[in-house]
Amino acid sequence: MLKFKTSSSSLLRSSRLLSPLSRLHSSSSSQTGSAKADTKHHVGELTDFIEKWTPDVFRNVGVGLAASSAAAAVVVGPVTGLSMAALTALYWKVGLDDMNQNASTIRRNFPFLGNLRFILESIRPEIRQYFIESDKDGAPFDRQHRTIVYQRAKEASDLLPFGTRRDVYEENYEFAAHSMWPTVATVEKSRVMIGGPDCKKPYSSSILNVSGMSYGALSENAVLALSSAAKMGNFYHNTGEGGMSRFHLEGGGDLVWNVGTGYFGCGTGTLKRVFDDKMFADNAQRDNCKMIELKLSQGAKPSHGGMLPKAKISPAIAEARGLKYPPEGDCNSPASHSAFDSPEGMMHFIAKLRELSGGKPVGFKLCLGRPEEFAALVKAMLSTGITPDFVTVDGAEGGTGAAPPEFSNSVGMPMAEGLTLVHGILIGAGLRDRVKVIAAGKVLTGFSVIRTLAMGADVCNSARAMLFALGCIQSHKCNTNTCPTGITTQDPRLMKGLHVPSKAERVKNYQEKTVHVALEITGALGYDTPEKISGKDVLRRIRNHGLRDFNEIYPWITTPSGALKNNTARKEFQAIWDGKGAHDHLMWENA
Repeated sequence: MLKFKTSSSSLLRSSRLLSPLSRLHSSSSSQTGSAKADTKHHVGELTDFIEKWTPDVFRNVGVGLAASSAAAAVVVGPVTGLSMAALTALYWKVGLDDMNQNASTIRRNFPFLGNLRFILESIRPEIRQYFIESDKDGAPFDRQHRTIVYQRAKEASDLLPFGTRRDVYEENYEFAAHSMWPTVATVEKSRVMIGGPDCKKPYSSSILNVSGMSYGALSENAVLALSSAAKMGNFYHNTGEGGMSRFHLEGGGDLVWNVGTGYFGCGTGTLKRVFDDKMFADNAQRDNCKMIELKLSQGAKPSHGGMLPKAKISPAIAEARGLKYPPEGDCNSPASHSAFDSPEGMMHFIAKLRELSGGKPVGFKLCLGRPEEFAALVKAMLSTGITPDFVTVDGAEGGTGAAPPEFSNSVGMPMAEGLTLVHGILIGAGLRDRVKVIAAGKVLTGFSVIRTLAMGADVCNSARAMLFALGCIQSHKCNTNTCPTGITTQDPRLMKGLHVPSKAERVKNYQEKTVHVALEITGALGYDTPEKISGKDVLRRIRNHGLRDFNEIYPWITTPSGALKNNTARKEFQAIWDGKGAHDHLMWENA
């Protein structure tokens, strides 16, 4: 063992050497403390100044400004005097208006000065985004993910230098389990044929497409650019429930017509909308329309209707939605459909839509809430012998132009649980080979495509990533008609800034590169087609449990085909099929 001996003389020499450093540290600490005290003092003075500002102080300052303006006119010259007088008049105008209004207590108590609070508040989001947030901050999408889209859209380098920035040992870290024997997955093999046995015109879909966004929520230039991109890139563009506008059609892309509760483009009436067979057939049989999606609910505001005010119904919106113009009144989108009121009725309605469309694929979209209600729909498929060609699962994390915050934040099931349950129930009912599953919920990167396929999806939809490719800067002004990028606005001045040809090219570039990366990962997993990806291919780090693959986390996706019908599924999963609900049997204990 090594022993160190320290003499008193060596300690003395050490103390002499360290004493200058100690004095320097002491001096630095003293100066730092003094600086902090000065800063605190100045902040305190500013706070006192604001708190002591009153209507009387406002008047006294105004009198002083008026006197200064007069003095400046005499001493400096009339031009300076008039300039100061104009500013003084503005000061008095703003302050007197503040004192005479009743809407804002701050402005009434602190005339003129109180407006500073609202000015700073109005630019707070921009200050935070450009100067404060890190690459991992920002909601709903952080800077690093938005940058990936921007880079791919502009065909700039999206390569990451110096290794991952992520903590690979943090909870919920996910990764794909690559194979020692990689292969090549091609775009041709990745396409998914959608259409069950009753479909006469099946559709070959890309694995990444544009999710539903309505014309009206989006500008005409944004819709035209997305549809044009879909044509260039051979992927589809979901119309959203606002109908097939001429801007969707003009772009020439493949369209999935979203039919909502308002039956826009296929219904009549204002406050009470009624489905119209002929209107539907005329639109559904258009060449651009490749599939029809019956909307039950969406992730950002499930089971929530809407009202389009009469004042907002423009000629173009009226044309797209099949409304009269000039409008007769507000147009209602109720929370539920009027064309059917039961699971069996819904299946017969789907069969009717398929027939009226000439045999095109027809499916439905929902954000899952109560799993037992989806099980009831699947039971209706069995009892009627009618199956949809696809089911679109929209996660609660999905986007919208505007929704009550309680609905966006606290209603509906996230995509992971909703998707895996839909996938598992269809397997358990023995119908998974007849029904394709489409999923949407913050799909943005190639890996997010892979993880979504591993949870049971055949195809992915993305909305906000496509908007980033269009130029969206996440300014959170979708509901104000002041979107600075011309995407979510009907203001002609702002909309004009969105150059359709170049933006369409960028959307095509982003989709193409992201699919390319997803297929590279597919090949790294050892598969020549994404169809072979399953829950065992993606793992997640779980606290106190180490690594688990998706089959372990969501065990219902491994349910044997027909097990629910045969009453041989896992107890908690069988409870959903039996109508007892997921929560009675600790459904989520493994997740």
